[in-house]
Amino acid sequence: MKISMVSEHASPLAALGEVDAGGQNVHVAELSAGLTRAGHDVTVYTRRDSDDQPEDVTMPGGYRVVHVPAGPARHVPKDELLPHMGEFTRFLTAQWQADRPDVVHAHFWMSGLASLMATRPLSVPVVQTFHALGVVKRRHQGAHDTSPTERIGLERLIGKHAARVAATCSDEVFELVRLGLSRSRMSIVPCGVDLDRFTPSGPVEPRTHRYRIVSVGRLVPRKGFDVAIAALRSLPETELIIAGGPQEGRLAEDKEAARLLRFAAELGVADRVHLRGQVPRADVPALLRSADVVVCTPWYEPFGIVPLEAMACGVPVVASAVGGLTDTVVDGVTGLHVPPKRPEALASAVRRLLSDAALRDAYGIAGADRARCRYSWDRIATDTMRVYERVVPAAALSGEETG
Repeated sequence: MKISMVSEHASPLAALGEVDAGGQNVHVAELSAGLTRAGHDVTVYTRRDSDDQPEDVTMPGGYRVVHVPAGPARHVPKDELLPHMGEFTRFLTAQWQADRPDVVHAHFWMSGLASLMATRPLSVPVVQTFHALGVVKRRHQGAHDTSPTERIGLERLIGKHAARVAATCSDEVFELVRLGLSRSRMSIVPCGVDLDRFTPSGPVEPRTHRYRIVSVGRLVPRKGFDVAIAALRSLPETELIIAGGPQEGRLAEDKEAARLLRFAAELGVADRVHLRGQVPRADVPALLRSADVVVCTPWYEPFGIVPLEAMACGVPVVASAVGGLTDTVVDGVTGLHVPPKRPEALASAVRRLLSDAALRDAYGIAGADRARCRYSWDRIATDTMRVYERVVPAAALSGEETG
């Protein structure tokens, strides 16, 4: 099958940890590689954000990445990209008229908008994965939400006109139904984890404190790193490692990093809080294995790939009971759920695990088993193909020309 992935702001080539680079980048990259391993022809279309980028590049996973000239060839915050989607759409239209895909899989709402407009004259089905919903973002961020005002209305239209919606968790399905979309046109396809890289055995980063908790993610307020910092007051002999954001040498320029460090100083725990900045992907497993507990404390989370990576490494997870985290982390089996924005609840859960090595081991073993059984990228690719097969004409599935 010929598959076009559209991910307007989240490129598979991006360095993870920056403000607009995170789980969606991983999802698109790993899903594309998994589908390619299964014998499919995959091309990813993403916006050109540097003059140095080639027109297209073949990735080690075997799929192609095409850089779309839409807007200036520099980084533009994703919430400012809507005015450039017309140019993005025209490029896709020309590409697909010359080389028609069997299915288009759009990632994020602006990708869905461009994909639906570009496929309209071609009758190519579009599968939509939102990764995050504007209605949830606005609920939690209020006046601080920088999304275009049109976002929620456009997401509703995209969901209604896409051939099928591939939601990443059950909570997202609930939100989409509240927007008026039909449950019968949705499938749940979660993110996955690289089980060759994230394993219980392997190098372990050395540490200096008796206990270590680790938190990984983009340095944005909604990730709730301040909750973990506040919990540290009740966790003696424990250090907190926060990985994510710009490279370590540029952390001093980052507003959120500065806020977190000021907060740690105000609480008297600055000597036990360590901001690592951007950690190379290859070094993340050793960092996770060095933790007694991995904590994920966002206000909201569309899916959350870090808990999966921690579970695959055999490390128990304490996570906010929000969004996709309620699907991946099984409370009392692979980790513990806590209410969001509740440092005292987080401290209590972490303290329970730090005081019981046998419980940590049990949760770690169960987490690694769950990651292997449910969340391999080959399994996710197979689940995604089942979604495609529900919307792609039978002639295309059999390899015949479809017009």
